[in-house]
Amino acid sequence: MSRIGKLPIAIPKGVDVKIGSDKIEVKGPNGALETPVCPLLKYEVADGSITLTRIEETRESRSQHGLRRTLLANAIEGVTKGFSKSLEVIGVGYRVAVKGNMIELNVGFSHPVIVDLPAGLKAKVEGQILTLSGADKNLVGETAAKIRRIREPEPYKGKGIKYVTETIRRKVGKSGGKK
Repeated sequence: MSRIGKLPIAIPKGVDVKIGSDKIEVKGPNGALETPVCPLLKYEVADGSITLTRIEETRESRSQHGLRRTLLANAIEGVTKGFSKSLEVIGVGYRVAVKGNMIELNVGFSHPVIVDLPAGLKAKVEGQILTLSGADKNLVGETAAKIRRIREPEPYKGKGIKYVTETIRRKVGKSGGKK
């Protein structure tokens, strides 16, 4: 049996979970999220927790068991605590600014790059660090990855946009002139 899939998911106070025929709706203080229902699994709500069990022992149901439990746990955590990713902009003259629901990046191109934030995300800038936060873990991570792809960090000087927790493997540049 799946080690992750058999763990019960605790439902905190203030969170409402409705299990439908095709989706599960989770509502909490930070918003509302939906996650799809897998027909190979049975969802049971009892004593303030949700338990997922397999209906049949097939390869597909075993592979879906841990995945669907994790998706549902992420939805519950997202509507209570939320998720955030921090990006750092490194380089001489590189700047980042938030204007409403748009992020303006000056990262060495001839023009500033404008990124529109999807609904449900908030951005905050402190110096050279951009923090994205929201209830949907997938949306936060995907948006952070798209922003990082605009100017990935290069290995010689380390200029670019990187995650705060990321370390860049540095390379040695050219040596001096021949002797």
